[in-house]
Amino acid sequence: MNQTIDSTEIRRIPIVAVMLVGAFVGLLNETLLATALPSIMADFGIAENKVQWLTTAFLLTNGIMIPISAFLIQRFTTRQLFITALSIFGLGTFIASISHAFELLLVARVVQAAGSGVMLPLMMTVMLRIFPVEKRGAAMGMSGIVISFAPAIGPTLSGWLLEFTSWRGLFYVVLPIVIIAIITACIFVKNVTEQTYPKIDILSILLSSFGFGGLLYGFSSISGGHGGEASTNINGASIAIIVIAAIILAAFIIRQLKLKNAMLEFRVFKYPIYSLSLVLTMIVLMALIGAETMLPLYMQNTRGFSPLESGLMLLPGAIVMGIMSPITGMLFDRLGAKWLAVTGMTIVTVTTFLFTNLDLDTSFVYLSVIFAIRMFGLSLVMMPVMTAGLNQLPIEWHPHGTAMANTMQQVSASIGTAILISVMTTTAAHYQPDQEAIAGLSEVDILNQASISGYNTAFWVATALSAIGLIMTFFLKTKAQTNNTAK
Repeated sequence: MNQTIDSTEIRRIPIVAVMLVGAFVGLLNETLLATALPSIMADFGIAENKVQWLTTAFLLTNGIMIPISAFLIQRFTTRQLFITALSIFGLGTFIASISHAFELLLVARVVQAAGSGVMLPLMMTVMLRIFPVEKRGAAMGMSGIVISFAPAIGPTLSGWLLEFTSWRGLFYVVLPIVIIAIITACIFVKNVTEQTYPKIDILSILLSSFGFGGLLYGFSSISGGHGGEASTNINGASIAIIVIAAIILAAFIIRQLKLKNAMLEFRVFKYPIYSLSLVLTMIVLMALIGAETMLPLYMQNTRGFSPLESGLMLLPGAIVMGIMSPITGMLFDRLGAKWLAVTGMTIVTVTTFLFTNLDLDTSFVYLSVIFAIRMFGLSLVMMPVMTAGLNQLPIEWHPHGTAMANTMQQVSASIGTAILISVMTTTAAHYQPDQEAIAGLSEVDILNQASISGYNTAFWVATALSAIGLIMTFFLKTKAQTNNTAK
């Protein structure tokens, strides 16, 4: 296959549309069960720490499959890989819809994630392949709708659907979409990636799985702690798991650098703009998780809002991100990444700071409006920065670049959640109130004040992360500098 794909010979719109749908339903399922977990707990008679595995197992499997996707993209054709991944996801969705035991539902979530973990890196690789550099911004902007909008709308959509159906209805809704996507993919998806047929290195797969999987599990376990003796024990075990996973990952990296055909190519980091873009994306995601994790907890646990209401609070922000992603992509093609990112990170830093003064009277409208403005800022950063980084890589490294980017997003999201939840719970546990200020308050009110202190401190940390990201955006290249480098 030629290095340059003749875009006139490829029906780009149907391919992109089908892959966007596949990646959308895959990412949607990361958060679709968020508001359904209480119903599942009641249905199966299980506790919170057990039902949480439906989310944890999905994210873990996703995190394991994404690094392997670079190998799979080089091993199989676009059609083979996408249709297979979508079919596996569909099989998992079907099993989930008929599950009458928690264990079967858990297996179904793992099967779902095994398919969805491949679809996003494949979609991004295909877009880099079929669109010329000057049009990639608009194309990747469409990807931004999937990456940002799907997980954000999951809790709201599930909360609304649960008003009319059981938790199984969530899978009934997704399944027909997946079936239609599979049929459409069989018709329209063409082979556009290049097969180099790398050899299967079982040791690399094992090291990657235990390394990345252990890292994600360790950080997700830390963020699951909410104080008390049990939480301390969990955190100690989690830290041990993180250390072991880091050692395994170090072995994985060393092996990849020695292999002639690496499963995941770490030499992508020799391109400075790619490395800067990836680190910046990770920081943005760690700051983003501050709002998407903290605000629903604050609303439900401290303010008494329902899961649906907290989902509705996030909805305007998700809609803003969905509308802005393709617009931002087109702006990137004209202006480049630097000044979009500087503007966006300024907005993110300011709006994150505005969440550091939450109290028991903060209004629903305030939360929703500031969050929406924050998402507008993020829309100016996410895809332009990632696209600018991926554009620096040679075409044969695109599968590795997209796999590395998506893997680091998973890791940074877990790290961000762990850091911010830990800051929140630690601050709340060590809250020392002003005795005069709490005079006459009930014990519940004092506990709520402690929780709010934790949330505000966590948002201070998120603000600091955002400020670091803002400083880093000034080191990105302008479009003129990028064009001069290309010449």
